[in-house]
Amino acid sequence: MKSHACRFCGAVLQHSFCDLGVSPLSNAFVRPEHLDRPEPFYPLHAYVCDQCWLVQLPEHQTPTHIFADDYAYFSSYSESWLAHARAYTDSMIARFGYDAHSQVVEVASNDGYLLQYFQARGVPVMGIEPAANCARVAQEKGIPTQVEFFGVDTAKKLVAQGTRADLLLGNNVLAHVPDINDFVAGLAVLLTPEGVVTMEFPHLLELIRHNQFDTIYHEHYSYLSLLTVEQVFARHGLTVFDAQQLTTHGGSLRIFARHAADASKPVCAAVAAVRAQEKDAGLDALAPYAAFAGRVTETRLQLLEFLIAAKRAGKRVWGYGAPAKGNTLLNYCGVRTDLLQATVDRSPHKQGQFLPGTRIPVHAPERLVQERPDYLLILPWNLKDEITAQMAHIRDWGGRFVVPIPDVQVLE
Repeated sequence: MKSHACRFCGAVLQHSFCDLGVSPLSNAFVRPEHLDRPEPFYPLHAYVCDQCWLVQLPEHQTPTHIFADDYAYFSSYSESWLAHARAYTDSMIARFGYDAHSQVVEVASNDGYLLQYFQARGVPVMGIEPAANCARVAQEKGIPTQVEFFGVDTAKKLVAQGTRADLLLGNNVLAHVPDINDFVAGLAVLLTPEGVVTMEFPHLLELIRHNQFDTIYHEHYSYLSLLTVEQVFARHGLTVFDAQQLTTHGGSLRIFARHAADASKPVCAAVAAVRAQEKDAGLDALAPYAAFAGRVTETRLQLLEFLIAAKRAGKRVWGYGAPAKGNTLLNYCGVRTDLLQATVDRSPHKQGQFLPGTRIPVHAPERLVQERPDYLLILPWNLKDEITAQMAHIRDWGGRFVVPIPDVQVLE
């Protein structure tokens, strides 16, 4: 077996964290006219580094291929995520006083879902987004957006053009970069001397605690703890000075960082508190990582047992949502249309296509009223409250909601 090196510290990766077999790229939806074409499947095996504790996938496909012009994820189709972005904007302006003389830059700005709120408050913004189709949507909203990947070279180019960031932010991007050192070094280049970096990412501590193995997919090269992120940022002259634990994406961490030489922002007690939680959970030792695979196998058995029992009882099961995490779950469990007839999604960019690997069709949510399935499996389980409220009418015909993570549960 080929050995892999840690993408941060270079140590040889020797310890398995979670082996999910092989899977297609999670956002590589299949068009109807391509159903007779084969799909490439890649190993989906996460390892943990025993030196810096970075959990990671080897790079089997390049970001250029994954984040192509037909990238299927648009941030603006989740009402709760838009509310999260709006609240973030308000809190940053209140805390740091950003105004018309400031510059906010978002890395991986998608369709402008967040920068639109800073712009509405009169704060100059710039987005950096590698997926051209997402960037076009932002540009159509009037949000200046550079179509490129971020790293040291991009940062230097922007600085040479006169752009520096007072607030440099990235939501769910730090996990998406294969060269994490180049990415974080670029943050240090683009940040003004007293500027602030904020990064949000799914928290590895919550992934392990709540069995969120379906958040492992090829776009996510890294699975991050504060213990590891502090090491990465320190290597590139940045200090984490605050940390906030969030409920988004099943439990995320928002870190605040500044140049190490910037004494105007002391390190908050929250940083030590999160670090202590991670150490109490054993994230600086191998045991919790080694134990994770057993829970993953149990969830697979639970989901298959539920779906097979429903099938034998003559019940019809549909899905709600077509998220990347759902594609990991369904491919790992071997679910096809005999057990999950179809799924629905609010995004028109996914409707009319088929899920990668499983070839399960994706329809608009209105189709549920025609089909009246007995069960609705919520694939974006992190949005279950939003979805059960939006789709409460399925109860009119006796439909019931099911969530697969952390354990399979039929909601009452």
